[in-house]
Amino acid sequence: MPDLFFYLFAAFTIVCAFGVVLNRNTVNAAICLLLCLFGVAALFTLLDAYLLAVLLVLVYAGAVVALFLFIVMLLDTQGGHNRPFKPLAIFASTAGFALLLSGVLMLVNRGEWPAQAAAVASPTGSVLKSYAELLFTTYLLPVQIMGFLLLIAMLGVIVLCKKFEGLEDVK
Repeated sequence: MPDLFFYLFAAFTIVCAFGVVLNRNTVNAAICLLLCLFGVAALFTLLDAYLLAVLLVLVYAGAVVALFLFIVMLLDTQGGHNRPFKPLAIFASTAGFALLLSGVLMLVNRGEWPAQAAAVASPTGSVLKSYAELLFTTYLLPVQIMGFLLLIAMLGVIVLCKKFEGLEDVK
């Protein structure tokens, strides 16, 4: 039965990922990204990585996708005309697909996953306590720096995409 859930959530995640890439509407692509992140969180849950699943939903699905949707809806961008692909973009996408395909084929031809040593799991409460202790002591500065960088990036995107009314005369 867990194998069935794995295949269902994996297929759901892949379909949603294709929806992100192939969707022309940015709001619909962001909703597909949100659903894809929920699929990955479900896969983490199947792996008994509950903390990672909750953090993925809270941080990425709850904050990043909401921020992305807010910025997209705030800027009210309209889709322009489709430009033809440049030869460099075609070459780069073909090379990336070839690398992905070769990696999948090497994984399939390898056969089995290497056996890993069984890790002794400590009680959940002590693991969460150690994560929290590290997060609020050792890694507090990097977490705050990343928060400020995300804020600066968001403000930069808003300023760069803002349409100013009186600048047509300057050109």
